[in-house]
Amino acid sequence: MSTRFKLAFLVIVAGQVFLLLGLIGDKEYTLRTGTEVVLETVPIDPRSLLQGDFAILGYKISDMPANSQIRVGETVYVSLREAGEVWVGLDYKLRKPSDERVVFIKGVVDRPGHLDFGIGTYFVPEGTGRLIERSGDLKVVVSVDRRGKAVIKDVLLDGVPFSVARERLREQ
Repeated sequence: MSTRFKLAFLVIVAGQVFLLLGLIGDKEYTLRTGTEVVLETVPIDPRSLLQGDFAILGYKISDMPANSQIRVGETVYVSLREAGEVWVGLDYKLRKPSDERVVFIKGVVDRPGHLDFGIGTYFVPEGTGRLIERSGDLKVVVSVDRRGKAVIKDVLLDGVPFSVARERLREQ
């Protein structure tokens, strides 16, 4: 093997490692510095034969106002307000809020009248997907950073963290 080939191989491997670390670091940044909000949601699909148990989560704030003229592919900033134990969407705008005190989440219109925030899938240990499907009251705790990026912190099933509900299932 030539020296050039070895060097190229090392550069490619190092690049992949740095890319992975960057992706992980970005999510960790959001988790550590973001504002914690609780969003109402409903499970849509609890299982995939290829990927295992997971839930596709449909957020109430994903549905834009009926009179919205925002088109598919556009980025939308949803200002959030705490309303009791959950946060609700106030404004759906194409521009990021200028007031730094406003908590907002960034989404992309994936189909007419609907937003995707990048937090629509939650993977769970095998055999526990039905817990989410059967939950009467499903909420998701999300960390939202100052860029509007969101990361799921936890899922609440009838007010109980998913990990606790899973342990209760094991005990039965």
